[in-house]
Amino acid sequence: MKLFDVYPINPINIVRGQGSLVYDAHDTEYLDMYGGHAVISIGHTHPHYVKRLEDQLHKLGFYSNSIEIPIQKELAQKLGKVSGKEDYQLFLCNSGAEANENALKLASFYNGKKKVIAFSKSFHGRTSLAVAVTDNPKIVAPINETDNVIFLPWADEAALEEAFKNNEISSVIIEGIQGVGGIQVAPEGFLQKIRSLCDQYNAVFIADSVQCGYGRTGKFFSHDFAGVNADIYSMAKGMGNGFPVGGIIISPKIQPAYGMLGTTFGGNHLACAAGLAVLETMEQDNLLQNAAEVGGYLIKELNKLEQVKEVRGRGLMIGIELPEELAHARKELLNKHHIFTGEAKPNVIRLLPALNLTKAHADRFLEAFVNVLNQ
Repeated sequence: MKLFDVYPINPINIVRGQGSLVYDAHDTEYLDMYGGHAVISIGHTHPHYVKRLEDQLHKLGFYSNSIEIPIQKELAQKLGKVSGKEDYQLFLCNSGAEANENALKLASFYNGKKKVIAFSKSFHGRTSLAVAVTDNPKIVAPINETDNVIFLPWADEAALEEAFKNNEISSVIIEGIQGVGGIQVAPEGFLQKIRSLCDQYNAVFIADSVQCGYGRTGKFFSHDFAGVNADIYSMAKGMGNGFPVGGIIISPKIQPAYGMLGTTFGGNHLACAAGLAVLETMEQDNLLQNAAEVGGYLIKELNKLEQVKEVRGRGLMIGIELPEELAHARKELLNKHHIFTGEAKPNVIRLLPALNLTKAHADRFLEAFVNVLNQ
């Protein structure tokens, strides 16, 4: 049997990592400025993370949600404290797509409506509902197509108001900063408009925080910059620092009922141990402040470079838009300078490093990037 070939692969075998550095099978060192799609939030093999998982594994790796699992409650309490959403409720699952599936489903349960507003260049996942609200026809199979999704232009308040007037809207789903869409920051006024219209029409505001949340921008949720609360926040990626874990936190106005949502693996003991290790490290090491400071430094320095068309983002979620003639820069960074970065097509380099990235590692990236631009 061979693997189902759906990923374009770099011919590099990473075998170990520590902090923001990873090493291949030949012991070549790489600087990780991408964190495996924003997943590595507290650095590779963080000692507290490793110990938390190891200790839990020696006790119990898994049992189902048919019993009491106190570590789930411990995770919920810590998440409420660190995020500032202590009156919300937590439902645990396994991935960002699953989190968004449950958010959209829960919204429809809440108000009995079907229509969902999503936005151009959005990405919310690859499962049935999540891919239906994703603006990429190439990954939407015919069976995923639905008339219940209304795609609107990004940040167009007039179009948003018109959609609410003419449709029974169940929910609005929006990334606080679009990742795959090119690091497009949602204007604060636009998020405030979504909040007011959802209140007016009894719709549910879903803040997709899978990539842009969990402290990456310097605030726990990037939507928090707008000064309003969403009804549901979806999370995954950085939540487990590499261990598969996802979740939604849910406003107290939405009440649970037995059987409404469910999962086999969501909230298992190991996932919760990983989640707690991440939050404890974020809190102890003040990683939100570090993300804001080191990210702000990177953005400031990148804006000085004449060859760069635009720098977008907040904290350690940064998009560098380049002219077409510099489209090769990402490959040059990887192959010649051994630095992992991401991309958003056509010519945007994405930086999504660990939240404890040091200024020294930021400078290492900047030096290599300038070298690439000036070749």
